[in-house]
Amino acid sequence: MLGMDDRALRIAWTVFLVALVLLIVYTIRDTLLVFSAAIFFAYMLLPVVSLIEHFVRKRRTLALSVVYILLVGAIVGIGFALVPALAAEATNLATRLPKMLASGRLATIPLPHWLDPVRVQIIATLHREATNLGARVVPLIQEAGKRVLSGVSYILPMILIPILSFFFLKDGRDIRHALVGSVDDGHDRTTLELILDDVHGVLKNYIRALVILSIASFCAYAIFLSLMGYQYELLLAGTAGILEFIPVIGPVAALLIILIVCGVTSAGGLIWIVVFWAGYRVFQDYILNPYLMSAGVEIHPLLVLFGVLAGEKIGGIPGMFFSVPVIAILRVIYGHLKGSYTRRPLSHV
Repeated sequence: MLGMDDRALRIAWTVFLVALVLLIVYTIRDTLLVFSAAIFFAYMLLPVVSLIEHFVRKRRTLALSVVYILLVGAIVGIGFALVPALAAEATNLATRLPKMLASGRLATIPLPHWLDPVRVQIIATLHREATNLGARVVPLIQEAGKRVLSGVSYILPMILIPILSFFFLKDGRDIRHALVGSVDDGHDRTTLELILDDVHGVLKNYIRALVILSIASFCAYAIFLSLMGYQYELLLAGTAGILEFIPVIGPVAALLIILIVCGVTSAGGLIWIVVFWAGYRVFQDYILNPYLMSAGVEIHPLLVLFGVLAGEKIGGIPGMFFSVPVIAILRVIYGHLKGSYTRRPLSHV
């Protein structure tokens, strides 16, 4: 037909379907991010749910209810304990930072020799960004109550995520059985079960590791900055803990933020921040992280960096975070499908 054989038509049809799927995924990326965040939240709660379910056997809904009640209590308690202090530090820093940058203190901070020619441009850029930061952050913090009432479109995903997580945790086993049951018994069903098991293991290990690494980073930075007498230690430690969720780029961004803030608000000692950061990265990247992800994500750093940058273009900061688990899941699926294809007996001679 039109000079094309059946094989070429099948390849063209496959390419068209793949392109169509990618277009659909890109179009509904915001919805997918909400559901991905709900799955992430569900995996965060899964160990606690499993522990409580051990005491209330065959009553998963009750275990989930207990976990959500404890979660609300923990959020309220942590909120009353930390949020006012963090908000006060953020407001104070956003208000003072433009003046501190304008005071010329950045000009005394040592930079690598290859950055000296552009020191003036760097200082001007930081001053401009700090001025914009103050103009945006201070009203946001001071009018948080009003924005909560008016910004329903931003609050709605935050409400949907725990609700969707509840259903994922409650009906996760049924969803898995339905997916497996949709495939005829045999080789394909076995492959699907292996894929689901490995994806579950990857997500469980990855998310558990991220949460523990984030908490560890917050505690380590808070203790170090407090002992060194730097200002805004809680705010900077919280920033470092949150940025831990973004692979590769996040820890480097945390270091730069801490150096800039401590450089314009404190007296010297920046070399100790770099030494601490380097030592902590060695401990985390070569001891703590491999231990937590011993059976989890094994991806080349170049692929991780590519995924982070591509994820930022597709979905912003959430896209950067979800890029690594998506790559890990695709790697699992590809490995099993490739192995299944090579083991499948040929239907013709």
